[in-house]
Amino acid sequence: MSDKFSIKEKKMLLGHFSNVDQPVFAIITPKQVDRGALMSRYSRTDKSMRQVFLDEFLKNPNRGEEFYNRILLEYGDDSVAELGEAHIAIEGLSNIAVKKIEDRRIGLSYLEKSSRYVIWDKKINGKYKFYRESAIMHSKFADSYLEACNLDFDVYSKNIQPVITYIREKYPIEKYTFKDSRDGKEKPFSKLKLEGDIKTANIIYRGSTKAKALDILRGLLPASTLTNVGITGNGRAFEYLLTILFSSNLQEERNLASKIKCELDTTIKSFVRRSNDKYGNALQKYLQEIKNYASKVAKKQKGVVPKKGITKLIEYEVESKSLNRIIAGILYEQSSSIPFSVVLSNVKKMSLAKKTEIINSFARIRKNRRHRPPRAFEMAWYTFDLINNFGMFRDFHRHRALTLGRQLLTTDHGYSIPKEMKILGIEKDFKDCMYHTKTVFDKIRKGYPEQAQYVVNFAFNYPYYIHFNLREACHLIELRTVPQGHSDYRKVAQDMFKQIKRVHPRLCKIIKFVDLKEYELERFESEKRTQEKKEKLG
Repeated sequence: MSDKFSIKEKKMLLGHFSNVDQPVFAIITPKQVDRGALMSRYSRTDKSMRQVFLDEFLKNPNRGEEFYNRILLEYGDDSVAELGEAHIAIEGLSNIAVKKIEDRRIGLSYLEKSSRYVIWDKKINGKYKFYRESAIMHSKFADSYLEACNLDFDVYSKNIQPVITYIREKYPIEKYTFKDSRDGKEKPFSKLKLEGDIKTANIIYRGSTKAKALDILRGLLPASTLTNVGITGNGRAFEYLLTILFSSNLQEERNLASKIKCELDTTIKSFVRRSNDKYGNALQKYLQEIKNYASKVAKKQKGVVPKKGITKLIEYEVESKSLNRIIAGILYEQSSSIPFSVVLSNVKKMSLAKKTEIINSFARIRKNRRHRPPRAFEMAWYTFDLINNFGMFRDFHRHRALTLGRQLLTTDHGYSIPKEMKILGIEKDFKDCMYHTKTVFDKIRKGYPEQAQYVVNFAFNYPYYIHFNLREACHLIELRTVPQGHSDYRKVAQDMFKQIKRVHPRLCKIIKFVDLKEYELERFESEKRTQEKKEKLG
């Protein structure tokens, strides 16, 4: 290290850095704005960061704030806003608003309340937890809206225990094997002797059967259902999120923008201050103009509205072109000083057998789904036209490294109904909920097309498209076909794989860990692994 700090300086620095004499150190200075400013200032000086802190920040408690005011407001250097990070928790927002937030795919990470592990039957002051949309509640449709949402929750709530009971009768614990801690072997439940093993087996079984029951019932929940979400992200991403929410036509989303901004002002104020100022307002206007223009042009579109689910591969490139580019990309990184154009030309001269051998070899090297294929596999792409139930869409929506476009949530495309509804004798109640929803939705949408989304159930089919490359297809398909996945999205991911295989039979070999089987209790094996990890932790 070139810096020589005095004993006094070292004492001062230790309150802001993890060490004072090593080339690698953590920045622990309390103020978030100072951490980001130090990182940014660091790139424009030949001083060490700790010396910059002593010279510029220690004597001026407002140095970080002043720095960002100048850089962001005067120079508009957006990248420095990524140096501030915050954690925000939002409780009691609708499934419409949370999807708008989670549309932002870069710079933010989310953890949302699950519909397959948490029962949504609780009431507060005698009321189910769903969003009372202000425009609807001040309209003549208020009573119809409340009646539809309450009916959904009534049917959902009264059937939780009957569905759990049915699942446990159909899939009794005696059918399954569990680890016997005496010898480490898997044995039928009836063969377990130790009290601890029996207790563990029951925890695993109850968890997997409860998840199965909630999977069956979640289609009854309306999009107004209130959820919770935790967000971690940088200032630049939060600023753009706020701009999107401020420009929304929905009152809930505009209110959320104000509340989120208020809380971010307590932690990373300098990083998000432009979200609703002159700069932010101009961006909001731009976003609204894009939406208005697209809406105007889209009104001229004609076509038949599908009344059922769709998973259809609609665009892709012939395999030979994608194959050439991917192999060229693979070889390029290890081809010293040779331009990509030359490598690509050489690959085109290879025999098909040789190209197939290369792809097969890369597939063999992958030992599990967490071994991501090289980035060269991003050179093949696919576009899928999808209409799947909204509950399932919420799971696919979590994938960030793809392009996803979606429409408003409506009742136009029919709905999916689990086969268990008929077996349990609650098919009529389920269909009554869907019929009631559609009736109310059709009334509200005439005057409030966006607000009408709140009444639509998770079971209704939802239109969207996904455009992704082969590398991301590999990740999505392998992840969404794991045994513990929801049966709805497992089926769609399996269909995606089959269609990709049909058009790219050689390239699809890289999607090595797709699971095309069906399972009774999807969560069973996963619950076993989770419980085993918990016990190891004590």
